[in-house]
Amino acid sequence: MGLIVQKFGGSSVADADKIRNVARIITETYRRGHNVVVVLSAQGDTTDDLIAKAAEINPKASKREMDMLLSTGEQVSCALCAMAIEGMGYPVVSLTGWQAGVKTNSAYGNARIKRVEPERILAELDRRSIVIVTGFQGLNKYDDITTLGRGGSDTSAVALAAALHADLCQIYTDVDGVYTADPRHVKGARKLDEITFDEMLELASLGAQVLHNRSVEMAKRYNVNLEVLSSFSGRPGTKVKEVTKNMEKAYVSGVAKDKDIARIAVIGLADEPGIAFKVFSMLGKERINVDIILQSIGRDGTKDISFTVGIQDMERTRQLLEERKEALHFDHVDVSDSVAKVSIVGAGMVNSAGVASRMFEALCNAGVNINMISTSEIKISVLVDKKDADRAVQAIHDHFFNMFGSNN
Repeated sequence: MGLIVQKFGGSSVADADKIRNVARIITETYRRGHNVVVVLSAQGDTTDDLIAKAAEINPKASKREMDMLLSTGEQVSCALCAMAIEGMGYPVVSLTGWQAGVKTNSAYGNARIKRVEPERILAELDRRSIVIVTGFQGLNKYDDITTLGRGGSDTSAVALAAALHADLCQIYTDVDGVYTADPRHVKGARKLDEITFDEMLELASLGAQVLHNRSVEMAKRYNVNLEVLSSFSGRPGTKVKEVTKNMEKAYVSGVAKDKDIARIAVIGLADEPGIAFKVFSMLGKERINVDIILQSIGRDGTKDISFTVGIQDMERTRQLLEERKEALHFDHVDVSDSVAKVSIVGAGMVNSAGVASRMFEALCNAGVNINMISTSEIKISVLVDKKDADRAVQAIHDHFFNMFGSNN
C-alpha cells in the first residue's frame, strides 16, 4: 500500500460529469489499496469569474480581500467532489488549505509555501479516508487566507507530496503528458515518456503550460516522484525525474513559446561602469523579473540596453524608468508588447554541437527574423515578432522532430 497525491486542474472538474469522472479515478486508486490525497483547482473559469465580480464592486480591491474571495473557488470544487465520492460509498473528507496545514508567507496573491503541518491529513489517512485538499491556498502568520498565484494548485500538490513523503504525485491535466510542443497548436507534437526536472523547469518557465515552474522546482528539491497524465484518456503519462534513460541521447526535448512578454529598450544610456547595475538593481527591488538581456556596443559615449519582462510588468517597468530618467541619464525608453519568446530545451544540448545553428536555420527557412538571443546549457531562446511565433514554433519542431524522424 502506497500514498499517492493526485492533482486535478480546473478543466478536469469543470462540470458534474467531469467531477464524477475524477471521483472514479480517485476511488479506483483507493480500491487498489493506496492512501489517496487529492488536490483540486477551482472549476473551469471560476477564478476568472470571481475576479470579474470583484471588479464590479471595487476594481482596486486589496490583495488580502481578493485572496479571501478567490479561495472560495477551490472550496466549491473540493466539496462537490467529496459529495460525489460520498455518494459512491467511500469515506472522504474535504479540507481547506489551512485545515491541511499549509503555511505561507504574507505575499497576498502570490504567496510562497513556508512549510506544511500535515497532522490533520495523517489523522484522516489513519482512518482510511480519502482526503481532498483545496489547492492554490494556505494560511499566513496572521491567520489570513493567502493564494499562491498562477499554477498554485500544482505547487500545493507537490508540497503535500513532499511533506507526506508520498510514493507518487500525479498531476492530471487535459493533455496526456508532456509533449515536444503544445499538441493543441503544433502538428506532429509527440508525447515524451519521461523528461528531466531541469528540462521540465525550463519548459515551464518558457511558456509551456503543463506544469508551473514553482511546482517543478519543489519536486526537484525534494525529489518528488512526479507524473503528468490526462484525466480523460486513461493512458500512461510522462514521468518527470532527475535522470532519464535518454538524457545524453536526445539533445532537444521540447519547443515552447511565451507570448505574454514585452521588450523594453533603454536608449542612450551613459557608457560607463555600473550603469547596468543601476538599471537592474532598481527593477530587482521592485520584484520585476528580467529575462533576455542585450547590450549594444558603446558609441559616442552612450549605449543601449534591451531586455524582456512579463507583460504584467510592462507598464510598471516603463513608469519606473521614466521616473529615474535624470538619475540614469538616458535618452528615451522604447516599449513593445508585439514580441514573443520561442525556445528549445534539452539536457543533452550541452554536449551537442550545432544545435543553435539548426534552430536558426529553421527560422531562416521560415522567414522569421530574430530580434534577441539568450542561451544556457540546456536552452536556447530567441525573441521574434509575436505574429511569427506560431510559425516559428512549428518550423523549429518540424526541423528537429519531423524532418529527421527524431532528434537523436
